[in-house]
Amino acid sequence: MKSKLPTRIPGKSGPRPGQSATLRIVAREAGVSASTVSRIINGTVNVSEGLKRAVDAAIVKFDFRPNAAARGLALGRTSTIGVVAQAIDSPFYGEGLRGIEAGLRQRGYAPLIMSGNWRVEDEERCVQELIARGVDGVIVFAGRLSDAKLKMYAKSVPVVITGRRLRAPHLFSLQIQDAEGATLAVRHLAGLGHRQIAFITGSENHPDAIERLRGYRQALSDAGIEFNPKLVAVGDWHEEGGVRATMELLDTKLEFTALFCVNDQTAYGACLALYRQGLSVPQDVSVIGFDDLPSSTYRLPPLTSVRQSIGELGERSAHAILDLVAGRRPRMVAPSVELVVRESTGPRPETRKTPRRSGRNA
Repeated sequence: MKSKLPTRIPGKSGPRPGQSATLRIVAREAGVSASTVSRIINGTVNVSEGLKRAVDAAIVKFDFRPNAAARGLALGRTSTIGVVAQAIDSPFYGEGLRGIEAGLRQRGYAPLIMSGNWRVEDEERCVQELIARGVDGVIVFAGRLSDAKLKMYAKSVPVVITGRRLRAPHLFSLQIQDAEGATLAVRHLAGLGHRQIAFITGSENHPDAIERLRGYRQALSDAGIEFNPKLVAVGDWHEEGGVRATMELLDTKLEFTALFCVNDQTAYGACLALYRQGLSVPQDVSVIGFDDLPSSTYRLPPLTSVRQSIGELGERSAHAILDLVAGRRPRMVAPSVELVVRESTGPRPETRKTPRRSGRNA
């Protein structure tokens, strides 16, 4: 049975200057008992959203931090969540990790972060080490581990995986709308009159890359454009891969007036490669990315991109893992995608410049 939102008792104050906030002070501010606050923080009671918001507001107001050690002893937990990212220095993962940290901090949990380096072997090592360290759950942020491996690890500790659709006991997945986002991107280019639309994918066996390629092909079909595999190049999710893949596309001598990139970092590299060959964006080639990283607004030209809120995805992942830890089945979904149009895309040019391979080298 859900608790009713109590009437707050007026005239109660917080801690005096220099005094640390306590559970009782938070409870008094929210108008509930200290034991209720404790159960809400630990996720061991089902309460109304209004009551939860009142307690959350009191925690924020007084910057209350539960005693993690005492709490862990009482619950038989460590109050830590393992997080496996792919590259912690990446702006994409940086946004996601900030969201995870914010979501965990609200409940007195701390992340223990490791990098999978885009290698299955490293991801396995990371998950195994995190479990050995006694984390209460593991978030695998856009990983390469097989479904079978993830299900196996979920037998030891709750697991949240982003970037795919997977169901199993003690495991929850948040499927990014990769195909839908790619379809939005290619439809936008086709709507501008482009018929020769190239695509730079990520690593070929990555779920996100596979889904974005599927969305690309579907949008081409919808627009009555024949798929040409020679207009697909393989990148590596980074700027260097975008440069290399764009040069490979130009080497084919096939005409393309638009370029959809698997992510924004790839698009940054693609724009650099086009610039070095004397081609302008978007006058000669329109370029579109995926992720809408904060820096995409400040590129020259500002990058058109498919926006997915990575920070929000990270925060929802944190809420999902804490639900699993508390024995509840999460009910959230991944943030929806939308197209953000900026100056890197424009109408199909009437005539296409021939790539100048002796172009700028800077």
